Amino acid sequence: MPKGYTSSNTSVHFMNYHFVWCPKYRRNIIVADIESRLREIIMDTAKENNWEIIALEIMPDHVHLFIKTNPTIAPNNVIARIKGKSSRILRNEFPSLRSRLPTLWTRSYFVSTDGHVSSETIKKYVEEQKNI
Repeated sequence: MPKGYTSSNTSVHFMNYHFVWCPKYRRNIIVADIESRLREIIMDTAKENNWEIIALEIMPDHVHLFIKTNPTIAPNNVIARIKGKSSRILRNEFPSLRSRLPTLWTRSYFVSTDGHVSSETIKKYVEEQKNI
């Protein structure tokens, strides 16, 4: 089996997604304790669902996530679980987020597979976000 592919009883797959999403009004709120707690929540959610995080960069006004999943879950469900859980937990733990924003995340997000460019290219791009 080629490198990077995963197999189960019924399939062989290579499902890597690059997600980008922002706080409501693209506010610069993902800093300090909120950033580190968000990182923990995303890591926990991935572990609970048996997803592999390839790269994760959290900027003050957006998040880049490159993640490997299985074909039994659609990308909209992956991001819904991550955004829903993180919003609920962060807004409970940081009351300032409730007072500043009607919701934590925008409804929209970007998603792409790594079919048009290599996984290494996306991983490098995500990891270099802090240096821009």
